[in-house]
Amino acid sequence: MRTGAEYLRSLQDGRQVYVDGDRVADVVRHPAFREAARSIARLYDIAAAPENRELMTFPSPETGLPVLRAYQIPKTHADLRARRLFSETWAEATFGLMGRTPDHVAGFFCGYAAAPGVFAAGGQTFADNVVSFYEHLRDNHLYASYAIVPPQIDRSKPAHKQSDPTLHAGVVKERDDGIVIAGAQQVATGGVFSDYIHLSCIHPLQPGDENYANCVAIPVSAPGVKLFPRRPFALRADNSFDYPLSSRFDESDSYVVFDNVFVPWERVFIYRNLEITRDQWWKTPSHVYGNHQAQVRYVTKLRFMMGLAQRMVEMIGTAAQPPVQIMMGELAALASIYEGLLLAHETNAPIENGVLWPSRITLYAAMAMQSEFNGRMLEMIRELVSSSVISLPSSVADFDNPEIAPVIERYMRSGSMDAKSRTALVRLLWDFLGTEFGSRHQQYEKFYGGASFVVKQNVYRNYDFKRATAMVDAALALPPVKDE
Repeated sequence: MRTGAEYLRSLQDGRQVYVDGDRVADVVRHPAFREAARSIARLYDIAAAPENRELMTFPSPETGLPVLRAYQIPKTHADLRARRLFSETWAEATFGLMGRTPDHVAGFFCGYAAAPGVFAAGGQTFADNVVSFYEHLRDNHLYASYAIVPPQIDRSKPAHKQSDPTLHAGVVKERDDGIVIAGAQQVATGGVFSDYIHLSCIHPLQPGDENYANCVAIPVSAPGVKLFPRRPFALRADNSFDYPLSSRFDESDSYVVFDNVFVPWERVFIYRNLEITRDQWWKTPSHVYGNHQAQVRYVTKLRFMMGLAQRMVEMIGTAAQPPVQIMMGELAALASIYEGLLLAHETNAPIENGVLWPSRITLYAAMAMQSEFNGRMLEMIRELVSSSVISLPSSVADFDNPEIAPVIERYMRSGSMDAKSRTALVRLLWDFLGTEFGSRHQQYEKFYGGASFVVKQNVYRNYDFKRATAMVDAALALPPVKDE
């Protein structure tokens, strides 16, 4: 098994990452990325621990050696449950705050390998390539992230009608041994920390966009790959007491620029094919596998959110008040609905061609409501905690000043906690709720599955309207009631 130390060493490969105008010499040591890299390394150590062998691994069909359950293609409901428990274990280690851990895109490649015939429509070589690469990821415990959204430059125009044909990432040259990619793609969450970038496009493409209709895998350290992360929150988190989450779990989101990057044919899975670029998401179980992991992670995060809210009302002393219990009950109802939907992904999962697909209707129903309910839940917590999140010492350093520490202890404690313990709890909540890190998470959950109208269309397409309308037709066909 790959250990955390081995994973961290693999990041020291000369990858091109740029922050604050400078190229990062070593992401493992740079303060913007160091602690997040260690958080991911810890996930590998959890998976490699001998006592977790059955929970976290399964035997590779190729080698017989243990590999991450994230790469297990489920054939039965028990297999999908095993994948859920694997992802739940990792999600609990990050409190659900790292959404693109290695098990996310692993699900997409499981989906591809489960239905290689979709790729074979472009030629059998492409199907062979995607299965071979899936096996490479699986048997080497690798971490792939993806960049599948075009840059927001001018969404009124398709890719081939942009002001420059190399703005969106696409093919600019074909060679005997492969292709050359130029342009940019986003959002590449976790890209700074991954082994490979999975480059494709999930946005609708039009005739004329063939150069952008590809699916490839590129090492993050490949010549010409440049990552431009958004402002790292960890860089401004100057201590882990005041920023307990920002300092550890900022997985980073990046623009990826491909500056004439060479991709050998064996790492090309779709080439200039509009139809297969669309079908890879919907005619394979890739999208439902990847988002099943995403919902495991989100349910874990909701559990953490509920724990924070409960500890806060206990600290304030309002937990026994009926209005607070009613509001907490509503929060608990929403969290429980999501957990119920997650379990329904498994129990309602159909088997198609020998492969189990998580229930599409329950998955997309949860994703459709996630963008609406998450903000509502956060707003309810703001009401519950009131001014407690702003009535705090300025920083942990205040507790080290003998002149003011006794004053802080007297006036900023709670009925059940001393001032420093109270401050630690409230800082934890504020980092979850109100810092840049917390605000990014609110935006992230709002668009986790894409624009809400797209997700709701997925629900519409997968709902059993045939059964529903048959009931209406049956009602309309009832014979008239005759007077006796």
